[in-house]
Amino acid sequence: MRALCWNGVNDLRVETVPDPEIVNPHDAILRVTLSTTCGSDLHFIDGYLPTMKAGDIIGHEFMGEVVEVGRDVKKVKKGDRVVVPSFIVCGNCWYCDHQLWSLCDNTNPKPEYQQVAFGYPTAGIYGYTHAFGGYAGAHAQFVRVPHADNDCFLVPEGLRDEQVLFLSDAAPTGYMGADFCGIQPGATIAVWGAGGVGLMAMRSAYLLGAERVIAVDRFPERLAMAEKFVGAEALDYSQVESVVDVLREMTGGRGPDACIDAVGMEAHGTGPGYAYDRAKQALHLHSDRGQALREAILACRKGGTLSVLGVYGLMDKFPLGAIMNKGLTLRTAQQHGQKYLPRLLEHAAKGELDPSFLATHRFSLEDAPKGYEMFKKKEDGCVRAVFTS
Repeated sequence: MRALCWNGVNDLRVETVPDPEIVNPHDAILRVTLSTTCGSDLHFIDGYLPTMKAGDIIGHEFMGEVVEVGRDVKKVKKGDRVVVPSFIVCGNCWYCDHQLWSLCDNTNPKPEYQQVAFGYPTAGIYGYTHAFGGYAGAHAQFVRVPHADNDCFLVPEGLRDEQVLFLSDAAPTGYMGADFCGIQPGATIAVWGAGGVGLMAMRSAYLLGAERVIAVDRFPERLAMAEKFVGAEALDYSQVESVVDVLREMTGGRGPDACIDAVGMEAHGTGPGYAYDRAKQALHLHSDRGQALREAILACRKGGTLSVLGVYGLMDKFPLGAIMNKGLTLRTAQQHGQKYLPRLLEHAAKGELDPSFLATHRFSLEDAPKGYEMFKKKEDGCVRAVFTS
């Protein structure tokens, strides 16, 4: 089959690789109908996340048609159209039993990579470094789905593929981020980053009862999407001296009730703090540019909630004192997709959630490197590049 493979920093190639096979009786094989880029992919493409190996198939946000199932698979069958969360879960461990799906104890066959950095390993992810299991990704014609009964969700009739694709990762990540905020009636939520996850966090905040949502970004086309498709208020951080001051003014001096970081370790910014981050990252003295996260911490009202969805490694100048002295609640996780997918499919079926506007550009799988280049550079207003195999 054909697949998009990582072959080094900023070196992606479409190659012919062996077809996936059933490995254990709980597996399913999917024909991938749609897959999409994700901002977290850029971290290992750019060389900031280690443990990639030449030839690794990448891609973790996808949907497809079941073409083969193992003998113990009960809930899906050949021909079913399904969407799959990015994290692979066993369904039987303590973490799965407690709805902490991305922390599954049993689906990362290489725990030693994470134990040094995290203390304990998390669940495996499709196409996302060997520290997260080394699983083959979904930018391919076919993909193996382990534990298919836990990880394949049937798509209701009447929903188009583009409405469902982003329920694999962007929508549940954003929804989880909004859910972490404990939104009360009348709440104001500020979201850093108007990419796929950020836009879904904004829409989810409204679904969960927020009165105001403020989008913080620098790209006019993304801020326009936040206004048009989500109903958020736009704040272009590149046009103001202090995002924190502007948010204070927009909220009557108090600050947002909750702040969501949907940016992560490659945040852009302005001023000497950003220059410091760029220099240290370029010299490999730390892995993260943390301006968005620092701003969110400082902007959040006293007693508020900070919800962190962006991927981070090691960051210095972390204002822990602001979190402690302001009494902030910090919530963060990789997405628990298996928890949120059923309600997201229900929102989609009712017409309350339609993420299809994120699919700004479509490419064939053969042109996937071009799609990633456009996505990375945000050319032509690209929010997400979608691949058809």
